[in-house]
Formats: sequence, C-alpha cells, structure tokens
Amino acid sequence: MIVAKQPGKTLGVTISEFDASTASAADFGALKKLVYTEKIAVLKGQDLSPAQFVELGRNLGQVERYYQQMYWHPEEPDIFVSSNVPRNGEQIGVPRTGKFWHADYEFMPNPFGLTLIYPQVIPKANRGTYFIDMGRAYEALPQDLKDAVEGTLCRHSVQRYFKIRPTDVYRPIVDILADVEAETPTVTHPTVTVHPVTGERILYLSEGFGLSLADDKGNDLDDELLRRVLEATGQLDETFQHPHIHLQTYDEGDLLVWDNRSLIHRALHTTKPEPTASFRVTVHDEYPFYEGIAV
Repeated sequence: MIVAKQPGKTLGVTISEFDASTASAADFGALKKLVYTEKIAVLKGQDLSPAQFVELGRNLGQVERYYQQMYWHPEEPDIFVSSNVPRNGEQIGVPRTGKFWHADYEFMPNPFGLTLIYPQVIPKANRGTYFIDMGRAYEALPQDLKDAVEGTLCRHSVQRYFKIRPTDVYRPIVDILADVEAETPTVTHPTVTVHPVTGERILYLSEGFGLSLADDKGNDLDDELLRRVLEATGQLDETFQHPHIHLQTYDEGDLLVWDNRSLIHRALHTTKPEPTASFRVTVHDEYPFYEGIAV
C-alpha cells in the first residue's frame, strides 16, 4: 500500500493500492497502526460488495451490529445504512443521520474503537464529514479548563438526538423517552480518557450525546463548565471555521477508517436534498476502548 498525507490537511492520510481481498494480517495491522497515529485513513479506489465491506471490518476486529434494526442493510445487517435513496420503492436505512457532533456509540457502556464509512452515492454539491481530534483539542485547552475537567465524569445519552421510529408515531413523547432510557440507559465515562495504543489524553464528550459533567463522586457540576469545554473544542462554532475542525470530503471509491476513540464527527449535508447514501461498519479492535474501562 502507498501512504500519503492529505494535501493541505493536518489530519489523515490516503492509502492507495490496498486490496482487502489479498491483504495479509500484517497489512491489516499496519492499517490499524496508521489509523491510531493519523486518526483517519482514506482507502482509495475501493469496489466492494456489501459482504466484502463487512469482511474488511472483520479483518480489523469484532464487528458490532447497530442496536436498532431500522438502520440495517437488508442483506448484510452488520452494515448501518444512511440513505435517502429508495430501493425498489422502499426506504433503506435512515436519511440525514449524524447532523450533530458525536462519537459513535458514545452513549454505550463499551464503545468500539474503529469506524468504517463507505460512501455509495455522493451528491454533486459539497458533502462530507466534519471531524475534531479530541486529543489535540485537550492539549490546546487553557490550563484552567484542563484543571477543571481533571478527574471528572461525563454522562452520555442518545435521548437528545434519538430518531423517531415509524412505530413511535402518535405515541406520547414521555413514553418514547422512557423507552429510550430503558433500552440505552445513560452511561458515564471519564471526561478525559487515555488512548490504549498511543497513550494520548483525550476529551471524551460531545454536544450531541454529552448530557452533563459530574465530579468523581457523581455530584453534578455547573453546566457552564460543559459549555466552556464544548466552545473551546469548536463544537459550538456553527460557521465551522474553528481551527480544530477538519472537513473530510469523499471521492467515488473512497472508504474511510477512523479512530473512534479520538475523533468526534458531524455530517455535512447539502442544503438542497440530493441523492446520498453511505454504508457504515463498526469494529472493536483488540484493545480496551480506554485505559481502565470496566467491561
């Protein structure tokens, strides 16, 4: 495989001549090492069937199937589908997903380490994904904020951006929220985690799933602290010009693998709806999600 820095970018590399069907275990190990150090790896020129895409994920670790069936690919349920393109007149997957800052499965007790995205239909107008490297964001925090979050906990929940299912129509919102909390109870993770491979200290919180901060005994902290951290990391900048924000765009045949421990992301959707579809596979690698996590 041929590795190159992305021109004009401070995050991510491109990888050419990577053939998942012939790659060795050492090749997949090298790919993971690049993801841990460079945060995003863009595999160029890929042409994979859904089954081959899932198999690529399995070569990187244990694939995690999404917990809600409405997102599943009809033939390969390990693929999460984001799409507004009907198939045989039927909606496949869910349209307009991820339009808020988050890390995948941040609201679960044991999130996964790697996210793979394989765009299938790319709009003509600009579309892509915004990223923030929360390791770099932690390092850039003013010292008073570093001190303020040290040893604290963050509560995470999907409730703020939960997608209403067809079966939820006409149900009282209070019943829906109760079901959300029963199915995916609020979880707590350290506000600052340690990457098990690189040793980086990472801010683990987002505007989308981060509900509140607490001290090490679980006592609530002032919401202003969470707001200040979100602002400092760039998550409250609706112009997307903050220096921490990286825009990753796609070409046909691109397949992205990124470090879900370090990066939060937010989808960039076109203002005018255009046909768009992408497949996602998510993977637990051989390391704990962060040092000291209780699994």
